[in-house]
Amino acid sequence: MHQNRSIGIGILGLGVIGSQVAQALFDNNRIERLSLQVGSPMILRQAADTNVGKLQSSGLPNHLLTTDAADVLNNPEVDIVVELIGGMEPSINFISAAISQGKHVVTANKELMAKKGPELIEMAEQHKVQLMYEASVGGGIPIIRPLKKDLLANHITHISAVINGTTNYIVSKMSKEGLDFNSALKQAQASGFAESDPSNDIDGFDSAYKLAIISSLAFHTRVNLQDVYREGIKGLVSQDFRYAEELGYAIKLLAIAHFKDTLSLRVHPTLVPHNHLLAKTDGVFNAIEIEGDLIGRVLFHGQGAGPFPTSSAVIGDIMEIANEMMMRKNSVKPVSFSRTLQISSMQDLTTSYYARLIVADRPGVLANMTTILSDLGISIASIIQKSADPSAKSVEIVITTHPAQEKTVQQAFGNMEGIEMVKEIGSLIRIEN
Repeated sequence: MHQNRSIGIGILGLGVIGSQVAQALFDNNRIERLSLQVGSPMILRQAADTNVGKLQSSGLPNHLLTTDAADVLNNPEVDIVVELIGGMEPSINFISAAISQGKHVVTANKELMAKKGPELIEMAEQHKVQLMYEASVGGGIPIIRPLKKDLLANHITHISAVINGTTNYIVSKMSKEGLDFNSALKQAQASGFAESDPSNDIDGFDSAYKLAIISSLAFHTRVNLQDVYREGIKGLVSQDFRYAEELGYAIKLLAIAHFKDTLSLRVHPTLVPHNHLLAKTDGVFNAIEIEGDLIGRVLFHGQGAGPFPTSSAVIGDIMEIANEMMMRKNSVKPVSFSRTLQISSMQDLTTSYYARLIVADRPGVLANMTTILSDLGISIASIIQKSADPSAKSVEIVITTHPAQEKTVQQAFGNMEGIEMVKEIGSLIRIEN
């Protein structure tokens, strides 16, 4: 690229994020400052969306707008295509077409990068273009770039992360205000932090996508989405948060990756000690803790969603590509996914557990329960009787265990369900210490 030539940008998708990115790139003061940093004019050439209403409300002049993505992809003045549509289709076709035509790509598409990231990265390498995706994990938190560059010298062994703002907002409301799940969800929707169909968030899919992306980079291996064990937060009730608080824990939906001989990948509600920084990450904030042999533990914290932090990450990727274009680099050294790691079974996990049960209020119940646990070699850390219901002749019991194997714990509480005195196993939640 000649240094006196402008750098053209095209946007696909003018939703909440796309329109914010477009407005930022069309702001004269901002684009002038960004262009000075790059050393060449950066110009928004075109923006596409099939929704005419989104085009009209974007604030962009009509000559930049189109309903046909092909107009952006085939525009010879567009050097960088920014995909902000989301989902698999048609995004994967658009990104593939852009790469094939020698255009650089920036995306915030977590689902696509979780499912097809390594293949698209290799395709970009073959065509000597960049594929950047900082905004796909953690909104404005810089995490992709550090994993690709700054932390590359480390042998990474552990990742623990709160990486979904919707679920973190809900569990924070349940914890701080004592709300039940449905009430907290409705508040999240009313505040714009949850979709009308929140299943992608509350069932753990969003966190699983993001864990797959960062684990692929951290461990230099191809992580398939089906390798990630996943549980959502719908089963949590307000008393779980109250009892966890009494025990010295917060409850978070954690995304966890651990490597020692085999790679463990899981997303599920977790009791986190109060003194841990992840326990203090509330509301829509995200936090990602990474442990490496040289760096020790490092925590990335910030707003994990929303138009402003996400557009910050998107524009940061655009700037990095533009700077490399000016330095006449074809691409940075590609990401390596060369390691083949064995994925451990969730059944082999060893950790501590919290269980909340409703049992008959009569003698011998605790003895039967402790016998079931001890027969399977599960050591009890604490057993506490909580609220009683005299009319139902039942009582709530909270049990915490010392570290035990998942399959053994599941077997033990499965056995408890078979005895008459156990009316309900309300919750079984893993503890991270």
